[in-house]
Amino acid sequence: MADLKDVEVEKAKFVFSVYDWDGSGSMDAMDLGSALRALNLNPTLDLITKMGGTKKRGEKKVKLEEFLPIYAQVKKEKDMGCYEDFLECLKLYDKEENGTMLLAELEHSLTALGEKLERDELDDVFKDCMDPEDDDGNIPYAREYFVYNLTKFW
Repeated sequence: MADLKDVEVEKAKFVFSVYDWDGSGSMDAMDLGSALRALNLNPTLDLITKMGGTKKRGEKKVKLEEFLPIYAQVKKEKDMGCYEDFLECLKLYDKEENGTMLLAELEHSLTALGEKLERDELDDVFKDCMDPEDDDGNIPYAREYFVYNLTKFW
């Protein structure tokens, strides 16, 4: 693969093998986004779909020979954002500059802006990523595990 260094190819092969659940030499296309994220990329849902990812298990398989060019292409993509970018966005909602924001504002941001989440997806995100809101309706966002876990969903 001309676009990838040898070490990147080896990492991609390893990640691919992790998602090749049955050892058949192919992975489910539903796992494409997760595999790319395991390689420290942050592709959007649209990009994953364009690259052949699916929303349902069993619809399509991806072979290693297909995965490596997908990895190389997504690696070239710009404007994918990262942990620091997401944290900076959340700081815009931190009116008291104390590492908290209103849960309602986060909910609105995740369901109405950019790549919108469905309600069930949002409930999963909140359950898995954050502390309960306080009496004023605020949640702590500045804790590293919150933003890190939140960005892992994409």
